[in-house]
Amino acid sequence: MKEAPRPAKEVRRRAYGPYLLLLPALAVTAVFLGWPMVTNGLLSLQNLNMGQLIRHATEWNGLDNYGEILGNEEFWRVSLRSLLFTAANVVLTMGIGTLIGLLLARLGPRMRLTLLFGLVLAWAMPVIAATTVYQWLFAQRFGVVNWVLDRLGWHGMADFNWTGGQFSTFFVITVLVVWQSVPFVAINLYAATTTIPRELYEAAALDGAGLWRSFTSVTLPFIRPFLYATTFLEVIWIFKAFAQVFAINEGGPERLTEILPVYAFIEGMGNQHYGMGAAISLLTILILLALTSYYLRIVLRQEEDER
Repeated sequence: MKEAPRPAKEVRRRAYGPYLLLLPALAVTAVFLGWPMVTNGLLSLQNLNMGQLIRHATEWNGLDNYGEILGNEEFWRVSLRSLLFTAANVVLTMGIGTLIGLLLARLGPRMRLTLLFGLVLAWAMPVIAATTVYQWLFAQRFGVVNWVLDRLGWHGMADFNWTGGQFSTFFVITVLVVWQSVPFVAINLYAATTTIPRELYEAAALDGAGLWRSFTSVTLPFIRPFLYATTFLEVIWIFKAFAQVFAINEGGPERLTEILPVYAFIEGMGNQHYGMGAAISLLTILILLALTSYYLRIVLRQEEDER
């Protein structure tokens, strides 16, 4: 029996229903994200400093801020530093987090619960609180790290200034960022391993697969989508790690550990070049969009090849 045609109203309701459900989220995003972006874009087109703020004067200078920034070698040095900083931290975070996630899948219930509790505590700690703890740990005179190294025989490290050099400061920041990021990766990947049927491991064992082959042929195909999604989120989170870098040493020494978010803040708020800071922040967003778009393109290409 031929099905009767549906009324036009019902067809329209089904067609527009999903978009109507998205409207509240889109409205909130437009208000809390779109409007600040528009305001920031307008600021980036102005020569705005403390004098203009006091006089309530608006001095438009078009794209001059962007031209000055893109012609400044310091901006490109900071951009390269930001990319290297992000790449190093993402690789370390994903590597350590994956290993801990696989470890969680193999532990017994009690040990797994204990480790999960510790991971959640590290993950839940506020960024500034965690940064303050790391400042105490790596303090020059009374830091625990220097005391332990001195006790272990490295007496030259007893009064070492961890924030006195570029690489040592980045080392402290990297340890902090990785420590805060690993729980998210580990818990996500552990959750992914719980979706793998046990029968697949049993079949692999019957075929004579060892630990490594079992991982590559059974575990990895299942957790690969989670790896892609988690890596994408970690790139975004680490690239904009303003609080850790600024709180440790304010981008020092001599501005050698500035990454783009810190560079935008110091140029905008610190030097009171608000239009310049707004322009740098928008360029930072564009660089992050380009970086994530490139990553997504690689992921989609790999998924197509696997099909």
